[in-house]
Amino acid sequence: MMVAMTLPTPFTDLLGIEHPVALAPMGGASGGALAAAVSEAGGLGIVGCGRETGDWLDRELAIAAAGTSRPWGAGFQTWAIGPATIERALSFGPAAVTLSFGDPTALAELVRSAGVRLIVQVTDLTEARQAIDAGADVIVAQGTEAGGHGGKRSTLPFVPVVADLAQPVPVLAAGGIADGRGLAAALALGATGALVGTRFLVAHEALVAPWVPKAITDSGGEDTVRSRVSDIARGSAWPARYGARTIRTPFLDDLVAREQSLAADEKAQAAARQAYQAAVAAGSLTSEPVWPSEAIDLITGPSSAAEIVADLVAGAQSALARIRVR
Repeated sequence: MMVAMTLPTPFTDLLGIEHPVALAPMGGASGGALAAAVSEAGGLGIVGCGRETGDWLDRELAIAAAGTSRPWGAGFQTWAIGPATIERALSFGPAAVTLSFGDPTALAELVRSAGVRLIVQVTDLTEARQAIDAGADVIVAQGTEAGGHGGKRSTLPFVPVVADLAQPVPVLAAGGIADGRGLAAALALGATGALVGTRFLVAHEALVAPWVPKAITDSGGEDTVRSRVSDIARGSAWPARYGARTIRTPFLDDLVAREQSLAADEKAQAAARQAYQAAVAAGSLTSEPVWPSEAIDLITGPSSAAEIVADLVAGAQSALARIRVR
């Protein structure tokens, strides 16, 4: 494991952490143990609560709270939850709550009035302005290179626009960042850190099936595709504006080829769902796709969350040190 010195930024100062690295709240994968491990390593671990309620939420937030004495957070899909879920999460004492995918206005004051830092992830400038108006303490500018659900803006041009718009609110970059060079690039773009997801899917502490890390390390960025068909086939209620990046399969490729017509045809959607369920029952497909970013080419194998944080920071420091103005 590379030993990294601290890399202070306005984001680390605000949260009282050592490194400008936050764990993306990947629904179901960023559990309490992973979040606690990232926080213990000096980053900001965020439990990926997604749309979870009840026992899962209580169990994983309790694990995070017990696993670290350092700041940690809880992240939610804004479109899918209400105040009661936020209140339940706040009872476990997170230092931050992340709201993604939707207008945060209705939930923002509940978070801020509890004295908890509000982090809002945005995928376009309309969402960025909503986050600013809602009083976000930190804004995450997510590019379309990200794994899982997202928007249509690319990380490289999107991050500096949001950073300029949001000043003096700290901005994190997200989408296609999997090594220290990506973190250094985020800082050069005006971000104060990075929200990293896919790299942590191969962490020992991640809540993923054993075959997920292998699927990631065996694939490359060109083996991923962003579309709506994974949601259509699974009958997921995700808003249509957010496509999802998944690892390609022959089944999904067939649906992607007719995505436009499929989206407008309820009978075709029903047939796709039936075919998907049959493929899952036959064992030729998993019930959930693998959701990696385009940066999977940079991920070579599993390691601990602490090793990943240290590698990201040390790599960023090395990349920044190599930059010379001639």
